[in-house]
Amino acid sequence: MHWRPACLLVLGIFTSLIHGTHIAEEQFEEELVIKSLEDGRVASTFTFTTLLKDASPRDPRTLALEDDEPQHYTLFPLTLGQLLRQYAITELHLTLNAGKWKYDSWGYPVAAGVGTGAELYAWLADGAPSSIDERWQGLRNALAGLFCASLGSLDEQRTTSPHLSFPPEGLLPDWDGLPHEIRHASHASEHVCTENLTPFLKLLPCKSLSGLASLLNPHRMFDADWHGMGLHVLWRPEGVEVRLNFQMVSDPLRSSTKKQDWSFSSLYDRTVVRTCPVAKSSRAVVSLPNNGVYSIVPEPSTIEAGKGRYDLKDKKPDETLDIQMQWGADFEYPLTSPASLVPFSVQRKLHGPTQDRGQLALVLQNHGSETIKVSYLETMPWLVQFYLHTIQIKVDGVRRDDLISNISYVLPVPHSRPATFYSILTLPGRSTVTYTIDVTKAFLMYTEHPPDAQRGWDLPPAVFVLLDPPSGGQHVAAQGFRVYSPSLLVDLATPDFSMPYNVIIFTCSVVAFIFGSIFNLLSRKFVIVRLDG
Repeated sequence: MHWRPACLLVLGIFTSLIHGTHIAEEQFEEELVIKSLEDGRVASTFTFTTLLKDASPRDPRTLALEDDEPQHYTLFPLTLGQLLRQYAITELHLTLNAGKWKYDSWGYPVAAGVGTGAELYAWLADGAPSSIDERWQGLRNALAGLFCASLGSLDEQRTTSPHLSFPPEGLLPDWDGLPHEIRHASHASEHVCTENLTPFLKLLPCKSLSGLASLLNPHRMFDADWHGMGLHVLWRPEGVEVRLNFQMVSDPLRSSTKKQDWSFSSLYDRTVVRTCPVAKSSRAVVSLPNNGVYSIVPEPSTIEAGKGRYDLKDKKPDETLDIQMQWGADFEYPLTSPASLVPFSVQRKLHGPTQDRGQLALVLQNHGSETIKVSYLETMPWLVQFYLHTIQIKVDGVRRDDLISNISYVLPVPHSRPATFYSILTLPGRSTVTYTIDVTKAFLMYTEHPPDAQRGWDLPPAVFVLLDPPSGGQHVAAQGFRVYSPSLLVDLATPDFSMPYNVIIFTCSVVAFIFGSIFNLLSRKFVIVRLDG
């Protein structure tokens, strides 16, 4: 009785013949990059790329049609593909991070989006029956349900259009000159957790059952010093690309105070047992140290440009891959601060003596001898407003008003729109530039405060982009790379919420006393009892 497999084969061939014109070729690749950092920590970056060849974003004008053309996916995530088609999204970027990325000691990350909290931005073309803002709202709500994240809070009070700091990473289709616009929002209070990782893994063709995704152990991922995940959708000449990445910075010295040794077992508490069968390429890349005595087991398949590469497709079925790096000497923390791994550093503070006014201060250090230019973007909620006439820029204590240019400021609208401030700053070589601007803080009604009002309000990080890098291979390659400052916590004027509580308690006591007395008078019968003497 072999008729059932034969019938299924015939049915599959028949279905392919019918829908052959709509089936696109798909390709899936995965990569793990591991790098030992200067401070003894280890950075791991998982990247999963799915390419839908010869595909293109949906024309927003076709949203007026009742039915979309059929889409058939094998490796491409179906739920994400439906979302992109429903709202005609050309490019999409979503990141969820917890912690602060230390650029000076860790350098640039593999994926640029390392701002604290949630960040979402997308490029959309105009011309649809619904407006861009309506599609942007639907996209936020759909992604919130897909990733179990509070992305619905990225409403119009947090949405801006900073096209200069967030240019498209892919191509933008030319649909008869339809303009493309960007929508960007961030929320520093939203962090990544296991509820976000589970739907993240469901978008992969092999889930977490095999391949490099099997190393994503939530108990170790979220125990790292820094961790974050990202979703990126681009349109390239080859087709539509979906890139999922997870980044983490682990500290092997936490369990061993002297050794910087690491392995798959120590970092992730797992090893690679099975490879993903549908992956075209599956590789692990280990950045080999430039100094120090170390050993790595097993030996890399190839070594190129100081990086050892392992091809998981060459692994035997019964073989377990557990890359291990051991150092010959104990790790010693440097007595002095090492040289910064990035051309400039940023410190950002918000201080002031009162709760209604304050000052935003930036300290930028140019570590090189050449002058560089950076763009500075600040998307501030309407709770904090700028006074542009108070801008002061000093270099080593000397005021320099010629170091700022291309100022663009979009005023905030209370309860409706945040402020957007953009400018270009020039940083002289070997200098410390201090930038200050006075701000005013809004006075909110008691109903507008969050439940933890005494904690304060989280402000999103500022974004810097290196425009004119100094000469040098590494810094030139960093041109256009985004640098996020740490998020801020602003203290607004907060009413004494204990007074309403006291009033409620006192009122309830009075009402209970009056009600109890009246209830006793109505429900009880009072009689005179004579006692015989």
